[in-house]
Amino acid sequence: MEELEEEIVEISKSQLKRELLALQDLGRELVALSAKDLQHLPLSDDLLEALQEARKLKMSALARKIRHIGKLLRNEDSDAIRDALATLRQPHVESVQAFHEVEEWRDCLLAGNTELINELCQRYPDIERQRLGQLIRNAKKEASLQKPPKSARVLFRYLKDIRKSDN
Repeated sequence: MEELEEEIVEISKSQLKRELLALQDLGRELVALSAKDLQHLPLSDDLLEALQEARKLKMSALARKIRHIGKLLRNEDSDAIRDALATLRQPHVESVQAFHEVEEWRDCLLAGNTELINELCQRYPDIERQRLGQLIRNAKKEASLQKPPKSARVLFRYLKDIRKSDN
C-alpha cells in the first residue's frame, strides 16, 4: 500500500502580505462600485454589508474598514469576484474603444484621408456619402476661419450614429 503524502506548501510572509494587499485593493475597487453593480457580483451578505458601511466612512475609518474588507475577502472566491468585475466593466471598455475609433475617423477625414471615406462607405452601406462630404467641407472651412468646431461635432455624431447602427 502506498502512502499518500500531502505536500505542505509554505508561503513566505512577504507573499502572504502581497496577497492581503491585493485583497485590500480589490476591496477598494468594490467600495467604489454602485449598489446596483455590487448586486451582479458573487458576494456574501457580510461582505455586502461591510462595503455599504465603508461608503459612509472617511479617511482613517475608511482605511480600517478596507483592511476589514480585505480580511472578509479571504473567505470569498476572489477570482470569481475579479472575473465578474471584469465582465461588469467590459461594456464600458468597449464604449471607450468605439469612441476613440470614431474620433480617429473624424480626425483622419478632416486631415484629408479620402481612402477612409471609401472604406466607411463599404463597411457601412447606410452612410450618405454626399452628407459626409458636406460635413467634412464645413468642418474644414470652420477650422480655417477659426470658428467654433460645430460641423466637426456634427460629423462626429454622424459617424458615431453610423457606427452604432451597424452593431
